[in-house]
Parts: sequence; structure tokens; C-alpha cells
Amino acid sequence: MTSRPRLTRRAEFLKVAAGRRKWVAPGLILQAAAGSPAGASWRVGFTASRKVGNAVARNRARRRLRAVSAAVLPAHALDGHDYVLIARTGTLNRRYQALIGDLEEGLRRLGAWRE
Repeated sequence: MTSRPRLTRRAEFLKVAAGRRKWVAPGLILQAAAGSPAGASWRVGFTASRKVGNAVARNRARRRLRAVSAAVLPAHALDGHDYVLIARTGTLNRRYQALIGDLEEGLRRLGAWRE
């Protein structure tokens, strides 16, 4: 399995946020922006604020988001886009299939869905 290019620097996260395209669902917040650099079909980043909980809870929430993105984004993410998945308090207790549904719905609503 090859690893996807990831958003790692704060400036990259801020660039996606500046695009002002986001979808809020009970389990996550999805932000999307066109303009991945050359050589990257799409990139993804994950974040969880202290509102989610302590460090253990935030790490668990990010792991869940990584699993959901690995299941959905390779098949349905538009090339040339950057995505940021933000954990919410609901991320920890929401069913896995519901999280997948949240991400799929977000991609559709933001116009970043690929069949």
C-alpha cells in the first residue's frame, strides 16, 4: 500500500480553510480546496481540537478519520484537490458506517465527488 501525500504544514491547512468550502456533519467537518501541487492527485490532512477531548481521545478521533478517508477517498475524491477532515465530539461515538456516509455526503455537497 502506497501512502498518500499528506497535508502536514499549518500553511497548507490554512490554504484549504481559506477556500471557504466546507461541509459540517455530525461526525466530521470536511474542507476542500482545488489546487493540489503537481504530482499529487489529491492530498488529505486530519486535525482534532481540544474540544474533542484529551490527547487519547483526539488521537482516537484522528485514527477513525484516517480509516474512513482510506475507505472513501481513493475511489471518490476528485484529483487536484486538497481535503481536511476535522474531528468533532461526535467522531468518537458515531458508527463507522455513519462516518463513511458523512464523508460521502460531504464530497457530494462540495462538488468533489468522483464516480
